[in-house]
Amino acid sequence: MKSIIFFNNKGGVGKTTTVYHVAWMLSELGIKTIAVDLDPQSNLTSMFLTPERLEDIYGNDLPITILDSINPVVSGDPYQDIHIEAINDTLGLILGNLSLSTFEDKLSDAWLKSLGGDAYSFRLTSIFNTIINDAVKQFDAEIVLIDVGPNLGAINRAVTISSDYIIMPVASDLFSLQGIKNLGQTLTKWKRDWAQRKEQKPGNVTFEIPDKGAIPMGYIIMQYSAKESRPVKSYLKWANRIPSVFAEFVLGDNTNVSSFESDSNCIALLKHYRSLAPMSMESHKPIFLLKPADGAIGAHIYAVQKSYQEFEILTKSILARCKFVQ
Repeated sequence: MKSIIFFNNKGGVGKTTTVYHVAWMLSELGIKTIAVDLDPQSNLTSMFLTPERLEDIYGNDLPITILDSINPVVSGDPYQDIHIEAINDTLGLILGNLSLSTFEDKLSDAWLKSLGGDAYSFRLTSIFNTIINDAVKQFDAEIVLIDVGPNLGAINRAVTISSDYIIMPVASDLFSLQGIKNLGQTLTKWKRDWAQRKEQKPGNVTFEIPDKGAIPMGYIIMQYSAKESRPVKSYLKWANRIPSVFAEFVLGDNTNVSSFESDSNCIALLKHYRSLAPMSMESHKPIFLLKPADGAIGAHIYAVQKSYQEFEILTKSILARCKFVQ
């Protein structure tokens, strides 16, 4: 099993949309996949589920969200198995919860107390690792994709140390560059601090604590406006600064790379499928599975076919980078 977190300190770069489409493409390729919604805004959940199903779950407070497996552990009670919402036979979803952010302070406190070898604090810090392992066993999943919010808080720290790989969706602008710097520096500190805490782990714990690499897999440049299959010049101004910033602050490598096109850390360049996005949201389908009945007619048909090719290439590149073998 491979777990991959999609993470950027900068919001609004298309992170959740990317997780959604990569999850669907993995399903298309026959790979059993779980998408995990750990962004307190729960946008990934709303993309997957119909309004009727959302109303059924959240309107009736059904105890099947991520928080319903976290709260018993917070209270000192036994862990409750995570619910997996089956989207189809090869794709499952762990439902988000807007109240997840209330867990932030407890995780921060647990992070501090784990330095003293407190077993309960290790149990809280390990909760996302526990949930992921439980979900993988239930669903027989091969890949887990994790969507998180654009912050450097305690939830994202606990999720990161529970993930095998990290992908950074980035935009071509000044603030995305700053987001790469912030996240790169923070990842280094988180890994160092967790290694220090693992040395204090009590010997009598009955749960598995995270021991993942959180290896940066690369970045995806998002949402450019295509002209003759290439980004416009204004876009290139910032896009070509990304490789060196990523290398220095995320990988600790001072190699200067002049272009994202020649950078091995650039996983893909994804354009903005503007007219298809509303159809995708309305039909609760990825853009590459839209049909004429969903409104994809005329020139849209070619765009749908093109998007399928692009997301298939992207997804297979991700599989290769994480050395996934079916």
